[in-house]
Amino acid sequence: MTGNPVPTPTSSHELSYTSGRGRWVLVATILGSSLAAIDATVVGIALPAIGRDFHASLATLQWVFTGYTLTLAGLLLFAGALGDRYGRKKIFMIGVAWFAAASALCGAAPDAPTLILARAVQGIGAALLAPGSLAILEASFREEDRSKAIGAWSGFAGVGTAIGPFLGGWLIAAVSWRLIFIINLPLAAVVLVVAARHVPESRDPGVTGKLDIAGGGLVTVGLVGLTYGLIEGPASGWGRPVTLVALIGGVALLAGFLLRERRASHPLLPLGMFASTQFSAANVVTFVVYGALGGALFLLPIELEQVSHYTALEAGISLLPVTLIMLLLSARSGALAARIGPRLQMSVGPVVIGAGLLLFARIGYSGNYLTEVLPAVLVFAFGLAINVAPLTSTVLAAAPPERAGMASAVNNDVSRAAGLIAVAVLPAVAGLTGASYLHRAEFSAGFHKASFITAGLCVLAGALAAVSIRNPSRVKPRAAEAGAQVLHCGLDAPPPVLDGHAEAAEIGR
Repeated sequence: MTGNPVPTPTSSHELSYTSGRGRWVLVATILGSSLAAIDATVVGIALPAIGRDFHASLATLQWVFTGYTLTLAGLLLFAGALGDRYGRKKIFMIGVAWFAAASALCGAAPDAPTLILARAVQGIGAALLAPGSLAILEASFREEDRSKAIGAWSGFAGVGTAIGPFLGGWLIAAVSWRLIFIINLPLAAVVLVVAARHVPESRDPGVTGKLDIAGGGLVTVGLVGLTYGLIEGPASGWGRPVTLVALIGGVALLAGFLLRERRASHPLLPLGMFASTQFSAANVVTFVVYGALGGALFLLPIELEQVSHYTALEAGISLLPVTLIMLLLSARSGALAARIGPRLQMSVGPVVIGAGLLLFARIGYSGNYLTEVLPAVLVFAFGLAINVAPLTSTVLAAAPPERAGMASAVNNDVSRAAGLIAVAVLPAVAGLTGASYLHRAEFSAGFHKASFITAGLCVLAGALAAVSIRNPSRVKPRAAEAGAQVLHCGLDAPPPVLDGHAEAAEIGR
């Protein structure tokens, strides 16, 4: 999961932050990353409207939500390798064009299966554009201006994430959920024109060997099989041959991916990175925390709209404090972790997040914002601010400097996979299947149960961090610098607002 200022520039164009061309490069990368951020953020808010239009079951809504994440998570590492080899600008622009075409298909989808397919195609476009955004900044700006450029990218990307729920809710309420996809088309056109004229090309001249196409295929198809089995099992029966084949086949393909990466001369995922106990522990904590976030934030907008009778706009605005608090406090949290070490914040942060999720269980029929929703949102947001930046810094500091980009990409993918699996599993564990989201009492009871489950997972993550994360005897400047710069970190992969993840994720490669 994490957008971080980590890639080592391999083609320096020495642009100045204050130059005209430098500003245009920022415009292209910020708008490009915002495409994925805004779109992903508002889809959760649109789910009830989509369900009503297509008379969809909860399993269908799960597929609308996870179809995007499946291809995005499965192809992120592969897409980053494509950019390093064939040019970051080229792959970035292909991704933007692909994303726009898929968005048009989403907006015009006549039925739920077409929308799910279009969402999966859209995820491919997001995977192609995501790794290039920060890599372009690193390769384009002169060294003394890179931190300013990355800071501007982080800040404006955060504004885009904050605007997304409000804009999406307004479009859904005023016209139709289809407009949340159609609005991507003019934005993509601007990005393509600006990138073609102003963004310099860069690639990694040190890349050798063949692309690990087999590895990319194994992890993507494996995730599809596993997710299909987990979503369809509760609705159709765990004993159905198609469900069993999907589950067993998915697990087998993912195991095959790990074996492939262990033996490949140029793997997408260098497994040697997990020899670091600190790196492995941080990613385990990431998986548990972001699994809880992904599952809870998938269900929350449905609870607000179907049970508490919020409009799509009200649901979008209700979680705006999360993004605002993250923008205000994440950098400070990262700086604190750089001074005292990450262990305390990584132990306390998940527990505070869990307390916020526990407070979500108080949301009911009235949905009073000041007494039910806002207290939960504020506690939840403070927990995220405490935890996210130190988590990112720990992941980066645990990897060698030359592997920092890969460490960021791995953590990003771990967070997305966690959210993906949680969205597939949590509704069934909480007793939500079929058309239960259309029945207020039934869905609300399941949502409250899910809130307790996800809160427990976060407390578990805090305990894991307390026993497994160690403060370095001397915090490395690189770790401190990363912590101070990160605004969205792993949460971009999922943003904390109704996405289940992120989908604003940018991966530094």
